[in-house]
Amino acid sequence: MGPADSAPADRSAFHHISEAGLRGLVRGGGDVHALDELLSAERSRRLLLLRALLDASAGRFQDHEGRFPSVHEAWRLLERAQASAPDAVDGVLMAPGTGTWVSSALRLLRGPAREETAVRRALEHLSALAVAAAARARIGFTAWVPAHEGMVPLPGLGCAVLPSGGEGPAVRVAGDGERLTITGPDGDVVVGPDWEHPTPGWRPTRRVTLGGDRTAGSLALEEHDPFRTFSGPSAPRCLSEQEAGAWQRAVDEAWELLRCDEPTQTEAMRRGLKSLIPVPSGERFRPYSSSSAEAFGGINASLPDEGLELAATLVHEFQHIKLGALMHLGPLVTRNDKTDEPPELFHAPWRDDPRPLEGLLQGIYAFFGVARFWRAHRDAPDEAHGPLAHFEFALWRDAVWSTLDSARGHQRLTPLGNRLLESLAQTCAGWLTERLPARELSLAREAADSHRARWREHHLRPSPDVVHEAIRAWRRGESCPASVGTAPSSLRPDPAACFLDTAAVLARHRLTDPDGPWRDPGAAADAVRGAGPVDVLLALGNRSAARRTVVDRMMAGDPAVGSWAALGRAVADVPEWLGAHRFLLESPQWARAVHDVLLVEYGERPEPLALAAWLARGARPAR
Repeated sequence: MGPADSAPADRSAFHHISEAGLRGLVRGGGDVHALDELLSAERSRRLLLLRALLDASAGRFQDHEGRFPSVHEAWRLLERAQASAPDAVDGVLMAPGTGTWVSSALRLLRGPAREETAVRRALEHLSALAVAAAARARIGFTAWVPAHEGMVPLPGLGCAVLPSGGEGPAVRVAGDGERLTITGPDGDVVVGPDWEHPTPGWRPTRRVTLGGDRTAGSLALEEHDPFRTFSGPSAPRCLSEQEAGAWQRAVDEAWELLRCDEPTQTEAMRRGLKSLIPVPSGERFRPYSSSSAEAFGGINASLPDEGLELAATLVHEFQHIKLGALMHLGPLVTRNDKTDEPPELFHAPWRDDPRPLEGLLQGIYAFFGVARFWRAHRDAPDEAHGPLAHFEFALWRDAVWSTLDSARGHQRLTPLGNRLLESLAQTCAGWLTERLPARELSLAREAADSHRARWREHHLRPSPDVVHEAIRAWRRGESCPASVGTAPSSLRPDPAACFLDTAAVLARHRLTDPDGPWRDPGAAADAVRGAGPVDVLLALGNRSAARRTVVDRMMAGDPAVGSWAALGRAVADVPEWLGAHRFLLESPQWARAVHDVLLVEYGERPEPLALAAWLARGARPAR
């Protein structure tokens, strides 16, 4: 199977990236030449993983009377197909699902013996890949491939649906160079010579074009590959004609926007993207998407509400894809040798949960690309998108900058990691000087403040000793001790933290649909998950009503986590409470901790604003 058959003789045989290619990538971009270098390295890596799989599976799961998929038979079929049509085999081997499969299969092979059934199922998938490659190569063969509930997926080609939904662990597939005959217990499915058109029992892999016609490139709209998702094998999910048409229209619109806003990156994306994997639709302004370093070129995404949303999603995930491939060539961080200590975690303005350094760098790189996209789109001819573009650019520009500030110079960064962050920081620093409309800038900054404050209220825990010291002073009518402003808080991830981006989502609704249903505080959660009446009142700019509502709820019972952060926003327009406003946005975990202990241990419910103002006066010297 090509270069995987032997190890490199010396260091010069290892893949590397040119200085020109690296320069573009560390700046957050990378042209088609850089993508070609990444693709070449990923191909070699994929072949080496396949060879490792063959070696690790030696002697396991031998054929039973020729009626079960065999790793070695599949390997020989792949070798035959490669000798006849190398490009056809590369198309199968470089599919994103193949990368997910080979990585997960190797992990299973090296895992505990009790996972033997999962190992067998994973190894059998190689036969399906070999058949797909042999069919593309137009060679004759006979092989056994796995079936599940009457479905026989052949990645990149399509999926056979057996007559009567026939059951069985495997089915026989025969190819004569033109057609495939897939034999089930109750009859055959015949496919070919044209794989792309549906026939009885055959659902071909759909493709969506990039730029209007197939000469400009296309992506597989992958519905069938069991390893198309990144969390484990999945049953085929077949789209309706209406869904497939909606995807093509969304891609057409997104691609036109990308071509106008980011022409260089769009051409690189055309080269690097391989497949779109549809997943169930999400909430407006909360689209779902994911990618994986093991599945170069594949993006899981929910059908967007409009092409603009998909364009931003493609940019976001393509940034992850590029950085994942670059990290296969050189690490950005050194290994953490302190295995007996929990990993260091950071606030990421785009996540509900604390992130390790490696994940933080991925987010920085991805949202740098998102900020760049919205910056360019601010000048788009469609003025209707202008306010949203200004808001998104302001939000993600500042988010990337603040996160860069927390990661730059970290002791675990490698020279490549340092170079990457310094290059991104240089560009981002220039963005910070660009003027933005006051309304959109204010909304973006309040959304960022809300996320950070709610994150701290969920995940940070003040020193119990200082909390009790503060409580003793409060109950005696004394001043708040200065230690409240100096004592550190420890990070304890709260798995219940969710929807910390509510303020940002409501701001998007306000900018794009100012009279929409999101304005009803009583039905807020129907429009935006996680939003309550207080969130909507704040989004409407009605701080006095928000203030009354949140205080009444806090006095009536145990305040929900996030209430103190909301109160901090609600008093932003009251000069005499400016100290409480700043304290609750910076240190809401202190108000939460002191209030909770007063309630649990003493049965007291202090007036929230009085407590916040008292804590703020004690913390002021340290600020």
